[in-house]
Amino acid sequence: MRGFPPERIVCLTEETVETLYLLGEEHRIVGVSGYAVRPPRVRREKPRVSAFTSADLPKILALSPDLVLAFSDLQAGIAADLARAGIAVHLFNQRDVAGILAMIRTLGALVGAPGRAEDLARGYEERLGRVAAEAEGRPRPRVYFEEWDDPLISGIGWVSELIGVAGGQDVFPDLARQAAAKDRIVSPDAVVAAAPEVILASWCGKKVVPSRIAARPGWSAIPAVARGRITEVKSPLILQPGPAALTDGLDAIRAALRPADPSP
Repeated sequence: MRGFPPERIVCLTEETVETLYLLGEEHRIVGVSGYAVRPPRVRREKPRVSAFTSADLPKILALSPDLVLAFSDLQAGIAADLARAGIAVHLFNQRDVAGILAMIRTLGALVGAPGRAEDLARGYEERLGRVAAEAEGRPRPRVYFEEWDDPLISGIGWVSELIGVAGGQDVFPDLARQAAAKDRIVSPDAVVAAAPEVILASWCGKKVVPSRIAARPGWSAIPAVARGRITEVKSPLILQPGPAALTDGLDAIRAALRPADPSP
């Protein structure tokens, strides 16, 4: 970076965008991911310079950023290209709730707002604790979270944890510890055998079609399918490891896990 705190920041994923807005530091952002939608005004205020695994390098360089914020191994190539061009890059790699909270605190430190970041992170920690306490002692429905439909990919770490906080039980908790999507592929038969009582789906970048899930061969025997408990969780709310997942994403899971109304 040319100075501290950085005055011109490009965010290649949306969770850092939302965090900077929540910290009151949005004036530092000069470019964002095309997937950034929180808060809604970001689409009017900031130029879009990247997708997720691709970026417009000349456009980013033309913005003269002091710092570019990236995420995960999937953006490692973009980060390397930027580094070779002389741009400072911070690549986050959070995969669980603790990592999300650490990202918030780290980003606050990077922009000279550690106190506000600490307050924000503590507020989320306290809310997570309250939600978990409310779920104590209640039946914990078995939940299958589907991150993609072809092949079937189960939920990543923070999603699995938030299902637990909301009062559910992830049917593939061991797979949730795997960071790479390819390591969370499950077979249709494995889902049938897991017998989830609730199915949550969030197909990144496309609309979930519950009827397609219900029509899969052999899935009529799954309790969630038999009872019509298949719910879409919008991907911007849950598939980005940031504030959205800890707030609206968690609330969407809680709503889906509430006991279904008894039949008349």
